[in-house]
Amino acid sequence: MQMPSADLDRLGDEIAELSAHLQAATARLLELIREFDAQGGCFRTCAAWLNWRVGLDLGAAREKVRVARALERLPRLAQALARGEFSYAKVRALTRVATPETEAQLLAVGRAGTAEHVERIVRGWRRMDRQAEARESTRQRAGRALHVYPNDDGTAVLRGRLTPEVGALVLQALAAAREKLYQQHRAQPAEGEPPTLAQQQADALALLAKTALHHGIDPGAPAERYQVVVHVDAPALADPDQPGQSVLEDGVHVPAETSRRLACDASRVVMHHGRDGRVVEVAARTRTIPPALRRALQHRDQGCRFPGCGLPFGQGHHIRHWAQGGPTTLSNLAMLCRRHHRAVHEEGFTLDRQPDGELGFCRPDGRQISEVPPPPRVPDDPVEVLRAQHEMEGLHLHAHTATPGWLGEPLDVGWAIDVLHPLARVASAGPADAMARTANEDESDHLILDEAFE
Repeated sequence: MQMPSADLDRLGDEIAELSAHLQAATARLLELIREFDAQGGCFRTCAAWLNWRVGLDLGAAREKVRVARALERLPRLAQALARGEFSYAKVRALTRVATPETEAQLLAVGRAGTAEHVERIVRGWRRMDRQAEARESTRQRAGRALHVYPNDDGTAVLRGRLTPEVGALVLQALAAAREKLYQQHRAQPAEGEPPTLAQQQADALALLAKTALHHGIDPGAPAERYQVVVHVDAPALADPDQPGQSVLEDGVHVPAETSRRLACDASRVVMHHGRDGRVVEVAARTRTIPPALRRALQHRDQGCRFPGCGLPFGQGHHIRHWAQGGPTTLSNLAMLCRRHHRAVHEEGFTLDRQPDGELGFCRPDGRQISEVPPPPRVPDDPVEVLRAQHEMEGLHLHAHTATPGWLGEPLDVGWAIDVLHPLARVASAGPADAMARTANEDESDHLILDEAFE
């Protein structure tokens, strides 16, 4: 049976009004997410926490965090959402391209068009951005150059321009070579004035050239990495409160608990020292967790076991550390990602095996972290509670709060981008009366696109 038109209108108005309340509540939700994200916490990311605590899909959670961060520098869009004037869908799309410089223009797009219009204009805007970036990248690559020419006194002079990514690579290589070259000099008595940074850079470049010629011009495999060596005394490894050294190869001190974390899943070499401190015996290097056991651990845990994480790769953690007599067996191991391995060793979180075989995690204050968080309490009539809260805040929402100014005209995306995008060429031809005009409503200057959708 078809509903009378008056009743249908009332139903539509109720849907629209409730939607406006939900948009205003979403603005508050995003503020809280941004604050929580800024504070950090024991979770790998804020999105991972939202996935665990609130039940959001990871993709939706990441998008919520992205929008929350973006709105911090886009106050007009944030205010439009808080007033229920914009839907979250519009704000989410606009924050993909909006900057403080273009916020006013894009705010006008949101007021004038539907969510579909906004999505189409944002796609066109991003195409323009990509084209501009491609032109800039092409210009930078075309301008790359390196000039090496001899000076009158026999020295060589270098002058060049590199693309940003190559420039970053060269700077990293120079920094690594400079550190390698001068770490030995720092340990020796100083002779004369120390070299300036520019002189160090020149020496580092020479070392890079020699190394390349010595080893052949081979960039190496992407998986190659440096090895970090830590020297730690056995008593300190077994109990961080016991005295003993815990230092890196160059003598820099690291906390004993950091050494325990690194030793959970690393190569191990046991050295025996004589009374005078000299090394008298060195055992063969062994893996703390053998490869076969590691594969079994990965197969069983399928990633980090910290509640709410689930990162598909990680490090093996000894529940009872091997330095304290804990066995390297599957029952005494758990997979943790790097972030949560640090949390367990150095931030006060604890992990143990429960009598039923499950893992138990606790916060530094002793409170248990459950695998599935308890559901929040919800009032009997959450809609009325939401309405009452907005009334108390002076926010008066109605069925037409979020109604756009669109009157049914077709949208010309190309023309809209030409008008709005700062990098676009505004077409010389076109009806002058179709140009967006400046309005002084509410004593503010912003672009009104009443006629932009023709």
